[in-house]
Amino acid sequence: MYCLGLMSGTSVDGIDAALVKITGKELDVKLELLWGINHHYPEKLRQKILEVAGGKPLSMEEWSQLDEEIAFSFFEAVEIIRGKYPNIDLIASHGQTVYHRPPLKKKLGYTMQLGRGEIITNLTGIPTINNFRGADIAAGGQGAPLVSKIDAYVLSHPHYYRCVQNIGGIGNVTYLPAKKEEKWENKILGWDTGPGNVLIDLTVQKLTKGQKTYDNNGEWAAQGTSNQPLIEKWLKEDFFQQKPPKSTGRELFGQDYLEKCWQDAQTYDLSETDFLATITDLTAASIVDSYQKCLKQPIDEILLCGGGSHNLYLRKRIQDRCPKTTIVKTTDEVGMNSDFKEAIAFAVLGYWRYITHTPGNLPQVTGAKQAVLLGEIHLPL
Repeated sequence: MYCLGLMSGTSVDGIDAALVKITGKELDVKLELLWGINHHYPEKLRQKILEVAGGKPLSMEEWSQLDEEIAFSFFEAVEIIRGKYPNIDLIASHGQTVYHRPPLKKKLGYTMQLGRGEIITNLTGIPTINNFRGADIAAGGQGAPLVSKIDAYVLSHPHYYRCVQNIGGIGNVTYLPAKKEEKWENKILGWDTGPGNVLIDLTVQKLTKGQKTYDNNGEWAAQGTSNQPLIEKWLKEDFFQQKPPKSTGRELFGQDYLEKCWQDAQTYDLSETDFLATITDLTAASIVDSYQKCLKQPIDEILLCGGGSHNLYLRKRIQDRCPKTTIVKTTDEVGMNSDFKEAIAFAVLGYWRYITHTPGNLPQVTGAKQAVLLGEIHLPL
């Protein structure tokens, strides 16, 4: 079956579209990436999404218009792929997250991904699955991370203990014990590690007054010196002390959080380059610190994916903070495209929902009360 996975993360840097040929039954699936693209939002739409994700209120009319604009952008990505591969059997669209609230003591969590699935199926004539996080949240889960089950059956190793670390706007990890472990599936863990690229990108935008939106390959940060006392202070943030299951988003690690970091840094009289290096190193430190707090088994390999895997300074800082026995590489090096891994994962989740009726969440990762089918099905008329 030819499944098209669509994903736009919290960085809002465009829509990843990955066409995947999927064969097999239930958990024994084989994947072949046929083509992947990144389809950029129109700049006005991107800014609107960032404003809403940052807390800007909208009227219901404005909200519905935004929902539809995002859906049309996702449709455009489908059409680009279909221009080369016309025979798409299924679309699995994550949509665009604009709000995420983890579960509270007496409340279920809440999450909102825009980009109406019914519009996509209506315009394409292709069955479309969306709203993947809702069912997990209804079962008491975090609704994140949702890719851990795919990681487990695609990237686990017979002997190596691995962490699959996605670095999008927010970072998330799947811990994969070696398959030699008895009942290894029950020992899989996952959680959001904290900021990924979001604070780095916001810092670049702040320092360049909007002229740049990201630090290409981490080249700017690599020229600076990280300030460890500041990082130790920032790691005292409550989120970093929580035990999994846990998830987060721009609601915590956004513009306001960056401004707090900026004010803290004034005490140290850092250069702009040193501040960017320190903010970048915070992502590295929060990732490695979470492993040290949550995992008892030494890690053999960290497999990076997502946009942050291209930040060479960030990758170096992760490696520097790990024991020498831990190797940091990308998922490309073990056969999984690092740029489109999340979109590929949602293609699989769509396949599991529509074809094999396989639950897509791991309750020990999300905190849900049980494994559930993920995603709402929209059929063309």
